[in-house]
Amino acid sequence: MFTKQWFAQFISPRNVTDWANRAWPYLFILMLITLFSGLLWGLFYAPSDYQQGDAFRIIYVHVPSAFLSLMVYSTMAMSAAAFLIWRIQLFDTIAKASAPVGALFTFLALITGSIWGKPMWGTWWIWDARLTSELILLFLFFGYMALRDALPQKVGALASSYLAIIGIINIPIIHFSVTWWNTLHQGPTLSRFAKPAIDNSMLYPLILMIIGFVLYYLCIICLQLRKK
Repeated sequence: MFTKQWFAQFISPRNVTDWANRAWPYLFILMLITLFSGLLWGLFYAPSDYQQGDAFRIIYVHVPSAFLSLMVYSTMAMSAAAFLIWRIQLFDTIAKASAPVGALFTFLALITGSIWGKPMWGTWWIWDARLTSELILLFLFFGYMALRDALPQKVGALASSYLAIIGIINIPIIHFSVTWWNTLHQGPTLSRFAKPAIDNSMLYPLILMIIGFVLYYLCIICLQLRKK
């Protein structure tokens, strides 16, 4: 009982607004530091790739965007599930705020992937398993937002939550597509910590960029929670 009461008090609108107001300035400063450091390191100090030359440097936007597209959708779906189970408005707010950010990251991943793919594959787009499933993810974000806007507030929140949960099946498909099917897209890089697929001089700025993108997402969530 104590735990339930404490949790209910912790996520009360007043407390949520308070800790969002406290956290936002620190998250914003950390975001600027990590993004600036990651871009500076990746664009000017990381060595050129032995095969792709300087063209590989788009990785510092493409990979963080692709990573965040999956992370944000997963967060949105889990928040939607929590909202359906407990009917706590906080979770619906997080899910609603996540959708446009996730759509932005997914769009960036697709655009930067096309730009990167043109010199590497000789074409802007192919119906590759990874690219196609990522495109479906973008449609899921758009569908979530459109459903909320098309229906009355309460009905839209419920309907879009169900859509978010159903769409979660696409996340493992995106992640494992390069190993399940024969695709042109390169295999996993960051998940291979036992045997890194990228040199540390290129890996560290990439990690900084991913952290910076995560902090940007958290800043957006805090901004939305501050309004409540």
